[in-house]
Amino acid sequence: MTQNPDTVRSIIALPAYGDAYLYLVRPLQDGLVARMNASIQSIEAYREAQESRSRIQSAFILSYLETALLVLVGAVWLGMSAASSISAPIGRLVQAADQVAGGDFSARVDSQGAPAEIALLSDAFNRMTGDLQAQQTALKAASDDAQNRSRFIETVLSGVSAGVIGLDRRGRVSAINDSALQLLHIEEDEVLGHELAALSPELSDLVGRVEAHIEEDIDVSRGGETQRLRVRIEGGQGGEMVLTFDDITRLVTAQRNAAWRDVARRIAHEIKNPLTPIQLSAERLKRKYRDKVDEVEIFDRCTDTIIRQVGDIGRMVDEFSSFARMPAPRFGSANPAEMLREAVFAQRVAAADIVVDMDEPLPKATLRCDARMVGQALINILKNAGESVAARRLAAGEDAASEAEGIIASLVVENGTATFVVEDDGVGLPAKDRDRLTEPYVTTREKGTGLGLAIVKRICEDHGGELKLADAETLRGARVCLIFPLKPHGKTGDVTERKLQTVVAE
Repeated sequence: MTQNPDTVRSIIALPAYGDAYLYLVRPLQDGLVARMNASIQSIEAYREAQESRSRIQSAFILSYLETALLVLVGAVWLGMSAASSISAPIGRLVQAADQVAGGDFSARVDSQGAPAEIALLSDAFNRMTGDLQAQQTALKAASDDAQNRSRFIETVLSGVSAGVIGLDRRGRVSAINDSALQLLHIEEDEVLGHELAALSPELSDLVGRVEAHIEEDIDVSRGGETQRLRVRIEGGQGGEMVLTFDDITRLVTAQRNAAWRDVARRIAHEIKNPLTPIQLSAERLKRKYRDKVDEVEIFDRCTDTIIRQVGDIGRMVDEFSSFARMPAPRFGSANPAEMLREAVFAQRVAAADIVVDMDEPLPKATLRCDARMVGQALINILKNAGESVAARRLAAGEDAASEAEGIIASLVVENGTATFVVEDDGVGLPAKDRDRLTEPYVTTREKGTGLGLAIVKRICEDHGGELKLADAETLRGARVCLIFPLKPHGKTGDVTERKLQTVVAE
C-alpha cells in the first residue's frame, strides 16, 4: 500500500509468459493507509506499554514505598520527640523513686521543661521527699534520744542494788536488771519474753492480784535458802507493770537479833540473880537435913535435881549473856590447823563414843583473827555435830549406832581464805527455812537454846567471813563451812551489822 494516493499495489510473476509480470493497482479511500499506519503504531505502542507495565508498577510501588517510609520516619521521629518530652521526666521521677526506696530522702526531680502534668507530679514528689526527709531526721533524733535514755536507764538499773523487772501487757518479762537475776537466782542468759511464773512463782502470785499499787514482803526459797524480799508493784491493772524488790533478809535478821539481844539481856538479868541463892540453899538443905529425913534417896534425888537444873539454867543464862554482849574481836596471828586440832581434841574428850576424824595433813597458813572467838565457833559446830550424831543413834537404835561414821573435820586453804569444814553423820538439816537456823532461838533440838549457830554466824561476820550450811557430801548428815579471810581488811561483818542495827533503831 502506498500513500498519496492511497492504493494497494501488487506485482504477480507470470512464469508461463516468460519474464512477464502482472501489475495490479486498486485505489483506496483517502487517509485509509495513514489510519492503518496509526493503528499499527498504536498497536505497537500498546504492545510496548503492555511489555513495560511491570516496570511501571514497580516504579510506582517504589515511589509509594519511599513516600510511606518518609511519612513513617517522620511520624516515628515526631512520636519519639513527644515520648522523650514525657518519658525523660518520668525516668527522672522513677530514678528518684528508686533512691527514696533505697533510703535516700534527699532525692529531688527537676521539673523544668516537663509537661504541665508531669511538672505538677514532680513538684508533689519533691514535697513528699522533703517531708519524708524532715520526718526521718526527726525520727533519728528521737531514736538517738530514746537510745541514750535507754542506755542511761540500763546503766542506772545495772548499778542499783534493788531488783527491777518490767512486764508487758501479757505478763511477759520485757526488762530485767542484773540485781533481779542475782536476787532470784536466775542463771538463764535469755529471760526476756518469758512468763514471770516460770522465773518466780512468788512474784507471779502478787502480780495476779491486779492492783494498781502493791507493797508487800514475801519469802523466796532457792536451793534450800530463804530470802525475804520487799516487793513494790506499780501499774498492776492489766497494763504494763514495773516490779522493784530489795533483799531485806539481813535487815530482818538484824531486827530479830536486836530484839532477841534485848530479851536475852533481860532474861540474863532477871534469872541469874536468884540462881546462886537457889543453888546454895539446895546444897545447905542437903548438908543440914540429909541425916534427919527418913527417905534419904528421894531427898538426895530432889536436891541433886535442883542443883543440876540450876546449873543448866546457869549455862543457859551464860549463853544469853554471851549472845547479848558479844565482845569485839581482838585480831592477832593464829594457826588455823592448831585451832582445829584443839577443837577436835576437846570434842573427842567431851563425847568419847563419837568418832571425830581429821583430814591430815592439815595445810599450813596464818590466820588474822581472834583465836578465842574462832575456837569457840569451832567448838560449837563440833558440839552440834556430836549432838546430831547422838540424836540419830538414839532414833535409829543400837544396830544403826554401830554403823554411824561420826564426824569428819577438815581445813581448806585456797583463794586467800581458810575454810573449816565439818561433816557429820547425824540427822541432817531441814529442807526448808535452813537459813533461819542461824537466827536466835531457832533450833531443831529439844533442849537447844538456838544461840549456838547465831553466835557462830556473828563471829564469822565480825571477821569478815561467812557461815554456810549444806547437806553432807561424804556422810549422811550436815555439812557446815566456816569461811575466814586470811587477811581481813577490817571488821566487815561488824560494820554491816552495826549499820543494820542503826537502821533498826531508827
